[in-house]
Amino acid sequence: MKPNPFPGLCERCLGYRLLCGLPACPVIEWARSLALIQLRVGGLKLEGSTPPAAIVGEKGYPRVNLYIMAPPGVKGYEARSFDDPEGWASKGLSLPEVLRFRLGLVGARIAVDAKSGFEKLYESEVGLAPISEEPVDLEARLASAPQPPKSQNPVLGVMGPSAPAAKVSVTGSPKIPSPLEKAMWDDEPASDSLPRLYRSGVSVYTLQRALSLGLLGRIRRRRLVPTRWAIAAVYQALSRSHREALRDAKQISEMEVYFGEYLGNRFLIVLMPGAGRGEWIEVWIRQGGEKPAVYKLFENARGYMDSWDGGYTAARQAVLEHLESRRVKADFLIVREVLPTYFTSMGSWVIRETVKKALNNGPVVTNPSTSELETLASRLLRHWNVARRKSLLLRASPTLEDYL
Repeated sequence: MKPNPFPGLCERCLGYRLLCGLPACPVIEWARSLALIQLRVGGLKLEGSTPPAAIVGEKGYPRVNLYIMAPPGVKGYEARSFDDPEGWASKGLSLPEVLRFRLGLVGARIAVDAKSGFEKLYESEVGLAPISEEPVDLEARLASAPQPPKSQNPVLGVMGPSAPAAKVSVTGSPKIPSPLEKAMWDDEPASDSLPRLYRSGVSVYTLQRALSLGLLGRIRRRRLVPTRWAIAAVYQALSRSHREALRDAKQISEMEVYFGEYLGNRFLIVLMPGAGRGEWIEVWIRQGGEKPAVYKLFENARGYMDSWDGGYTAARQAVLEHLESRRVKADFLIVREVLPTYFTSMGSWVIRETVKKALNNGPVVTNPSTSELETLASRLLRHWNVARRKSLLLRASPTLEDYL
């Protein structure tokens, strides 16, 4: 979490006046969650159900940390709420509510060798619990008291405290989706199995955990993959499959504009006739009226990006899936405006779920004139004029290379 930009404000606010304009005090939320965890963890014994949830770290690769996470003292279906992006988004939970769930998870940390550790995890079912369709009971004997992480990752989002585990054992029975269980025994590239599994109904978040835990891919080349890399790899594989399915599809005939907002993130999605180029523009609004920070990315119709961004890959997958469901192709501009109320990153799921919901809700306007688009976009976004000036798609015509 970033420090407050107004020196002395926290001392005057004391956490309950909310003088910073945020919906909740981040410091108090952290303190409350840690206090509850200390009360629920019996000594150094962690008992609970994994929602399912697991994270593979990347520091020191190939010797990495695996975090098997569970809310202490919470078992059964109730544990699902502690790591449920689709459920959080559909219910419209607030940022403080999601934050409490995320901080309520304790990670039992295990040091593993990414190149061979997945075999032992599979044999002990510790590696299967995080891909179960239902929460799985587990017990962990911790080597020390859980401590909060020193930093947070914007792709993974907020993590609760963790501690090295002397022992982790699964006491329940994981229920693996049948298509995924079959794929775990198949010797095929993950880039082939991931799109098929997704179309069979396996959640994208389950696929990310399965790939991260080394359960997919060519059998002799399987290994644990840091979760941040696995998230990007799954979105990339699905997007490539969507593009391939749309190779011979017709283009949309007119511009469509969509809008969605969740957890202090606003998204304006503009679909326009074209071969499939993508553009991503982020506008981060700072507290105190400072000039917003802007980041942009451009991708041609063949899928080549001029830079890389995990947030864009999550949004792009939602857009391409929407287009495939309609059997049409289009150029697309995604403008993300981040408000100061988004005081800590929740992860790339926020982007995917918000864009997906906006597209499912239907366009707010179809085939607008230039003036109509300007009026609408300026009403929905604080800094539409910044995004418009940065956009190539809004002012450029298709180039020959996009059709090659």
